[in-house]
Amino acid sequence: MQVFVRDNNIDQALRALKKKMQREGIFREMKRRRYYEKPSEQAVREKAEAVRRARKMARKQAVRDGLIAAPRKTKIATRPALDGRPDTARTGGPPRGQGNQMSYPQGNDGSAHRRHQLPKLPATQVGNTYA
Repeated sequence: MQVFVRDNNIDQALRALKKKMQREGIFREMKRRRYYEKPSEQAVREKAEAVRRARKMARKQAVRDGLIAAPRKTKIATRPALDGRPDTARTGGPPRGQGNQMSYPQGNDGSAHRRHQLPKLPATQVGNTYA
């Protein structure tokens, strides 16, 4: 595998290399070879992959022949991200890294867990004292 570096742009060359490796299936192969795979497990996996490929090809052929409708393409909602880049990969929920930090009351230091802290109730006046 060969990647050319143009104008000393290493980042672009690395991206191109990763893309080529992804297309060739090298990452998948490395992940698979981390642990020993018994020959029987390998045969089962390869058979399942072949079945998946055959079903995919049959589905594509059926779409081409007009026997079944093409799968609907999902519309990806775009919203402005916090850092200014368009965040098209995620469609719902809070931005990454923020979780539910605004949903629950927290202590002054922010370390109290929601199960261990009671919500503050408004003070009610009873006579001339506050309860």
